[in-house]
Amino acid sequence: MEQFEILLVEDNRHDVAMILEAFREQNTCDKFQVLHNGAEALDYFFGPQGCLQRLGICHIRFVLLDLKLPKVDGLEVLKRLKSDERTREIPVIIFSSSNEARDRKESYLLGANSYIVKPLDADHFSQVVADIGSYWLTRNRTAYQDR
Repeated sequence: MEQFEILLVEDNRHDVAMILEAFREQNTCDKFQVLHNGAEALDYFFGPQGCLQRLGICHIRFVLLDLKLPKVDGLEVLKRLKSDERTREIPVIIFSSSNEARDRKESYLLGANSYIVKPLDADHFSQVVADIGSYWLTRNRTAYQDR
């Protein structure tokens, strides 16, 4: 299994297409893995064929995580990632249509690195995604990355 820089966990196909297009337009990154539900995300890390079982570590630059996912919701995925010492340092950015205070509060309590509400306007949506990529891929440095 190839290592990816961005793990996108999103069940809305339209949002996936817009996110990938925005990243590609900015030439930010071309190493994506798209997962469509929380169970796939947990399996990617912790499953029998997951990166932790095969490699002992996952060199993901960041996870862009929706909250309202089928099978296992985004908060449970976030909780599992931040409670395991092998994945705790991977930045998790919540990218959700929910602007509810309880979702924001719970996300930060569980260890989210950022919480961004999806814009409704397509142009603004693309700009926000480009800004996410610019910050997390070019400015932010992870613990395992060469400086």
